Amino acid sequence: MKDLLISIRRTPYQSLANFLVLFFNLFLSLIIIFLLCFLYGLLNYVESRPQVTVYFKTETAESDIFKLRDTLMNSGKVESIKYISQEEAFNIYKELNKDNPLLLEMVSADILPASLEIYAKKPLYLPEIAEFLKKQPGVDEVNFQKVIIDRLLTLTNIIKKSSFVFFGFLVFITIIILMTITNFKVALKKDEIELLRLLGADGFYIKKPFINEAIFFGFFSSLTAFLIFDAIIFYLNPFMNSYLKGINSLVLNFEFYKLVVWPINWQFLLIIFSLTTFFGIIISIAASLIAIEKYIK
Repeated sequence: MKDLLISIRRTPYQSLANFLVLFFNLFLSLIIIFLLCFLYGLLNYVESRPQVTVYFKTETAESDIFKLRDTLMNSGKVESIKYISQEEAFNIYKELNKDNPLLLEMVSADILPASLEIYAKKPLYLPEIAEFLKKQPGVDEVNFQKVIIDRLLTLTNIIKKSSFVFFGFLVFITIIILMTITNFKVALKKDEIELLRLLGADGFYIKKPFINEAIFFGFFSSLTAFLIFDAIIFYLNPFMNSYLKGINSLVLNFEFYKLVVWPINWQFLLIIFSLTTFFGIIISIAASLIAIEKYIK
C-alpha cells in the first residue's frame, strides 16, 4: 500500500486523470444498469396484470359467463382466467373508495358488472382473444392492454440496444485513455523496469505494481460513483414514490432468484455496485496490461 501511495504522489496529474476517466465511465454504467433494471421490472409488472379484462352486462347470467370462460380455457391460448363476481367487484369498489362515504352510498353490487381477467399464454394471442370476446353476447366492454405492453417493450428494447452501443463506445474510449495515461507512468519507470529485468525479475513481478494501482483506481472510482449515485437516488426517492403510487414493487424474475428493483433496497444497490466495481477493475487492469506489455517484451 505504501508503494502504491508513493507511485500516486509521483504522478498526481496522471493519477487524477485515471480516476476521473474511470469515475465517469462507472457512474454512467450505474445509471444505465439502473434504468434497464427499472424498465424490465416495470415491464414484468405490466405483464403480470390482467392482459385482457372483459366486463359483462348486468343482466348476463353467471352460467353464460362460466360457459364463455370454459370455451376460452379449452382454446389452448389462455394461461389462466379469474372470475370477478358483482359482489366481489363491489367489495373492491368499497376498498378503493373507503375514504369517500358519498361514493359508497351511490353504488350497490347490482349496478357493478361481473368480469373475467384473462392471461394469455403468448402476447400474440391477445388480439385474437380480444376480438373473440367483443363478438360474444352479453359482453359490455373489453379492456385490452397489448398496446401498453408493446410500447413498453419497444421502449425497453430501444434503450437496451442504445445502451449497449453507447456502453461499448464508452469502454473503448476509456481503455484508450487509460492506456495513454499508463504509458506515461511506464515511461517514467522505464529505467527501473530495465534494471529489474537485468536482475532477473519475471514479467508478473514487474506488472504487479501497475496491477495493484489499477485495482485501487477501479475500486475507488466505483465506490465514489456509487456514493454519488445513491445520494441522487435517495434524493429523488420521494418523487419516485409519488410517481409510482399504487405499484407495490418492481421485480426482475430470474430462473433461480427474484430481485426486487423497487422500492429501492440495499440488496439491489449492492448487486449493481458489485457489477460496476468488477467491471471497473477489469477494464483498468486490461488497459494497464496492454500498455506495459511492450516494455516487458
